[in-house]
Amino acid sequence: MTEKNRHSGMTRRGFVGAAAAGASFAVVPASVLGGNGQKSPGEKLNIAAVGVGGMGAANLSRVEDENIVALCDVDDEYAGHVFKKYPRARRWKDFRRMLEEQKNIDAVIVATPTHLHAVVSKMAMEMGKHVYTQKPLTRTIEEGRVLLETARRTGVATQMGNQGHSTGSVRRLREWIEDGAIGAVRQVHTWAHAATGLWPTGIGRPRSKPPVPSHLDWDLWLGPAPFRPYHPAYHPWSWRGWWDFGNGAVSDMGAHAVDPPFYCLDLGSPTSISATYSQLDGRDSKYSQAGFKFGRLFELNMQVDGEEFPVQTSCSGPNAETTPCSSVVRYQFAARGDKPPVTLTWWDGGLRPPVVSALGHPWRSNGNLFIGDKGSISCGTHGGDMVLLPESRRNEYEPPPRKYRRIDGTHEQDWIKACKGERPACSRFEYAAGLNEIYLLGALALRTGKRIEWDADQMKTTNAPEADRYIRANYRDGWEL
Repeated sequence: MTEKNRHSGMTRRGFVGAAAAGASFAVVPASVLGGNGQKSPGEKLNIAAVGVGGMGAANLSRVEDENIVALCDVDDEYAGHVFKKYPRARRWKDFRRMLEEQKNIDAVIVATPTHLHAVVSKMAMEMGKHVYTQKPLTRTIEEGRVLLETARRTGVATQMGNQGHSTGSVRRLREWIEDGAIGAVRQVHTWAHAATGLWPTGIGRPRSKPPVPSHLDWDLWLGPAPFRPYHPAYHPWSWRGWWDFGNGAVSDMGAHAVDPPFYCLDLGSPTSISATYSQLDGRDSKYSQAGFKFGRLFELNMQVDGEEFPVQTSCSGPNAETTPCSSVVRYQFAARGDKPPVTLTWWDGGLRPPVVSALGHPWRSNGNLFIGDKGSISCGTHGGDMVLLPESRRNEYEPPPRKYRRIDGTHEQDWIKACKGERPACSRFEYAAGLNEIYLLGALALRTGKRIEWDADQMKTTNAPEADRYIRANYRDGWEL
């Protein structure tokens, strides 16, 4: 990989600009988006999808007005229902062969496990294909910057699959905040219940080595990840909790929940990140200034053929295999123009910020709380169902007129229109790469167990050189970005 690709020119200022770019939707020439092969609005795109058994199936269902011409999945059984739904599409197991051999593909949906997102997306973009990549955008920070550089260089239309960014509610939230509904915002809390029983957390690697099912190509499933024996603890759903394949709740749900503050406050890149975590379950816990007070052990009880997984109960250091059961991550963002510095705190695994109830806001299992000089706003993960407090402020506040254009149709359809040159997609990589870096920095703090001082311009920590091995992916032989 070249030095240029390693850093991709993305500075802290670049991330602030990327966030601002998400607020406006300027029309750009079709040639910028798709080159000379740009489809007209009336023509149908030829769409391929890689990883179709799970979210890929949902993405495909929303682009069925186009031509579904290729389906790629390493598991014939898991993807079988999608193969049957689109019988005219050509089937593949290896995305590399699909892209090299099937010449009629215009655009690619990437819905594999996260550790494959970067290699699939980059190859497709290098070949001039428009790309819709599921969230989280990438597993490592370097991969995100490479995808951003590739998207800029190739000019294809891109979109990250954080569908909440297509909602009118997140734009309405931004309009309220910019109008001064709660004054200058200095604190944000964002939280998600995910990781509480949805995928393995706080456990070690399984001891048994069952045979690989005949319907699964395990080597292709691993792709660039370090080799490990097959186990149903990883595929098809539970890979999200394993560091080699995903980054747990802070990444998987952070792509949704961190989006409203990133977008509404033009946060850019954080200057420092610190994390507190536990390998114990936080669902029955309380948070106090003295620290965590946990209740019972996390009881995943994930057994396959009677096998028990080793449970990591020590809080003395990060678990090398799986993400923590519960965590709190605190980000510090510098002032941006006339906007003051912001402290953003992330909570997951059943832990929740007590300030929500202290301010009188209704409790939500996933959501955001913006605290300003004049009041506070709580909302859902995608900015919906806003509540403005205190009541006196709510009674006196007159909401502003609409300022930002709303997205017509689904998140996938927004990307389709971008592919056809109408206007850039709302969560194109120019925007999504900055958001992606925030939640990946949270994962970095969790993995190192240290406060991270972040130099965005140089893509490195200034105080924790041992974090470098997590910033950049170490690919298995035969794979490269």
